[in-house]
Amino acid sequence: METELSRAPIPMLATARRQPRAVIFDLDGVLVNSFEVMKEAFTVAYAEVVGPGRPPFAEYSRHLGRYFPDIMRIMGLPPEMEAPFVRESYRLAHRVTLFDGVVDTVRTLREHGLRLAVATGKSGPRARSLLAQLRVLSLFHHVIGSDEVARPKPAPDIVLHALARLGVSPQDAVMIGDAVTDLVSASSAGVTAVAAVWGETDEAELVRAQPDAVLREPGELLSWCLTVGSH
Repeated sequence: METELSRAPIPMLATARRQPRAVIFDLDGVLVNSFEVMKEAFTVAYAEVVGPGRPPFAEYSRHLGRYFPDIMRIMGLPPEMEAPFVRESYRLAHRVTLFDGVVDTVRTLREHGLRLAVATGKSGPRARSLLAQLRVLSLFHHVIGSDEVARPKPAPDIVLHALARLGVSPQDAVMIGDAVTDLVSASSAGVTAVAAVWGETDEAELVRAQPDAVLREPGELLSWCLTVGSH
């Protein structure tokens, strides 16, 4: 059902800006639709480590974008849940799909000379394995996981690391994510923060975080990045 929020115009930067030289993507909820796989993996891990009872996945989903061990700490759940969660995530990885329009969007950005990175709450090996399985790993110049920086999101470390690997300055980059932690990480690094709302996310919560733009399908990133002079 269409709402006032869904009809609202996409927020844009109020000040002039130049075309970005790089785009940093979150992974889950932006490039890939992994929500149901995460839910199943979390359910299995909870049953194995905690025992019977309803797994608090709704609360877990409110922390998506963060590194799994950090979520366990915030929720007061056993850190031992990570091992079965990761095991099940690998086992179920064949069920993860790319969102419609992602491949064309990423290819077009790369064809226009933009540098591309993934900065994810997942571990680096798991993120690279998933993107390789989906046959899109080669589209990105770098893929960085939360285990590869000192402080994961919402700290700026992973975005700053991506910028260093890409060889661009913060003012020349955009980060697109589907969680407030992504937006905070981007803003703290001095990078333009763009919210993606085509996955399982709370659009109202993202809008309240005051991103520089809200995009409702992957293809909108092309016009936003490549026609910057017209805004």
